[in-house]
Amino acid sequence: MEKVFVLGGTGLLGLETINELLDKGYEVSTIARNAEVMEDVLPDPVKERIIGDMNEMTDEQVLAMLKDKDAFVYAAGLDERTLPEAPAMKFYYEKNVLPTQRFARLARIAGVQKFLIFGSYHTETAGMWTDLNLQEQPYVKTRLLQEEVAFMEGEGSMEVMSLRLPYIFGTMPHRTPLWKSFFPRVQGLDVVKVPAGGTAMVTTKQVAEAAVGALEHGEHRGTYAISGINMKYDEFYKMIAESLGQTDTIVETVPIGQLKPSAEKMDETVAAKGKEHAIHMGKQIEMQNRDAFIDPNETMRILNYQEDDVRAEIRRTLAACAEEVQ
Repeated sequence: MEKVFVLGGTGLLGLETINELLDKGYEVSTIARNAEVMEDVLPDPVKERIIGDMNEMTDEQVLAMLKDKDAFVYAAGLDERTLPEAPAMKFYYEKNVLPTQRFARLARIAGVQKFLIFGSYHTETAGMWTDLNLQEQPYVKTRLLQEEVAFMEGEGSMEVMSLRLPYIFGTMPHRTPLWKSFFPRVQGLDVVKVPAGGTAMVTTKQVAEAAVGALEHGEHRGTYAISGINMKYDEFYKMIAESLGQTDTIVETVPIGQLKPSAEKMDETVAAKGKEHAIHMGKQIEMQNRDAFIDPNETMRILNYQEDDVRAEIRRTLAACAEEVQ
């Protein structure tokens, strides 16, 4: 039986990954700052439960914790929803890049054989849409750097891989899904205007299956963009309206020219307050005017994750959000 350490094990994706690892016969350990949350959400078979903050530990403490572990799943970090003080690039470098590099280095020293990062599909679209120069956006640039420094830390002795994750749907106890932040864009409105593009979507179950698949079948420097389905934004926003009981709300796809000026104004407003979006809003509208679609078959055949009823999971997730806002 292989031993896997999961950082972020009490979060939505980390917890689902722990359950999948246990189902596959792996021995799992994890760490959390909150003992009550850990006790409440972790399944009983997780015997090694460490209370603390890894970022506050010494190198010696981390090495002791990783002793005899075969694999490390990095299911932690901040996504692009955080609005930091400018410059955002420095913020995300310190929050996502530096901890990843440190823990990848220590994992290698401890003898860990495989290291998996839960990354972002924005690093995938940066390669798809080179004309948008997304790699210079603070969040995307630092996510790409996060992957690269981890790859280099593992070079020659530890296999390092990255899951590039799109929109993810699922729920867990005592935590409101992040999609609640989308509801003000729809709630109480008769007409909702959205960009013309769309995005890939997966369930937490698929992420967990792909994570175990990456540990079992992935290759060093492998970047795996996963998908369950591809969906246009207008369909997604209609589902939000339905979850709110707004059956008469009209969701209208409009040209980018109608949306970009207000998005750029949002960038100016936060800049005046000394803050900066992780991906500038004007750039986000350009991205959302395109289809960030991913062929599921390209990674399903490698990582052996399965099809799932993504739309049903979206409805369950949005229903949980609607309960909070109504």
